[in-house]
Amino acid sequence: MTTKTIRSATLVLLLAASATAQAKPTSEGDAARADIQKTLGFVPQFFLKFPDLALPGAWEEMKTLQMNPDTAIYPRLKEMIGLAVASQIPCRYCIYAHTEFAKLNGAGNEDIGEAVTMAALTRHWSTFLNGIQSDETRFRAEIAKIVDNVKKASASKSAPRTPVAVVDGDSALKDVMQTLGYAPEFLAKFPAVARAGAWREFRDVQLNPATTLTGKCKELVGLAVASQIPCRFCIIAHTEFAKLNGASDAEITEAIAMASLTRNLSTMLNGLQVDESQFRKDIDHIVKNVKKAHSTADAR
Repeated sequence: MTTKTIRSATLVLLLAASATAQAKPTSEGDAARADIQKTLGFVPQFFLKFPDLALPGAWEEMKTLQMNPDTAIYPRLKEMIGLAVASQIPCRYCIYAHTEFAKLNGAGNEDIGEAVTMAALTRHWSTFLNGIQSDETRFRAEIAKIVDNVKKASASKSAPRTPVAVVDGDSALKDVMQTLGYAPEFLAKFPAVARAGAWREFRDVQLNPATTLTGKCKELVGLAVASQIPCRFCIIAHTEFAKLNGASDAEITEAIAMASLTRNLSTMLNGLQVDESQFRKDIDHIVKNVKKAHSTADAR
């Protein structure tokens, strides 16, 4: 299923009217539920538990951001951002929904695995950076230096670097210096006994240009996760690295907005003690309706 066909299916679903007759709305809450019925083909159980005062705005935000195929960030990436955020809250409702919606939009197991790993990496380094009480001014300078080094390396035609066998703390630092141009404080301060593994995961996932997710996608995922931890250090780093990888201001703000939407809905779902079994059935129903709309569109 291509991104183009997914867009078509999404648009068909958004524009299709339900065959079920609708009662005339008597409140904004009723109007929202009527629009949910029209858009999704039914009203999921969890929406029925939302307070009338909260439902119209929550639904409108979800519809115009997450479900909108024409935003700066494409649908598959929005769902992987939602999944990454949900994974480290953690929120079982949102994990299930965003996984199914990501698959619906063409994500494979590698995409999903890398998005979740980026969430884990962001949490990992957030914990260490905050725990050692890093100086923010120094950290900003170090990130700026890394960005400058990457730009210089990209512009030069220097000979390929000699691979370093990372087997311990010292060899890890050697590889860090060769890769980044120097050793940032947070990596130099990481316990030597564990530095090799921590650096290899960071290097082989986040810094690896050959992953399924592009560098820009990974940094936007990291930024979304960092924004709602919140971790100022990680926000600084992922924002600059996202820009380095070509992210626009619109993409950056949408990634953050997806993080905030996920946290909002997670709070509602968990706080209202929504039945998880029914929630999963509702998500499956939504996916089924989108696929049906897609099939109908292809048949025309």
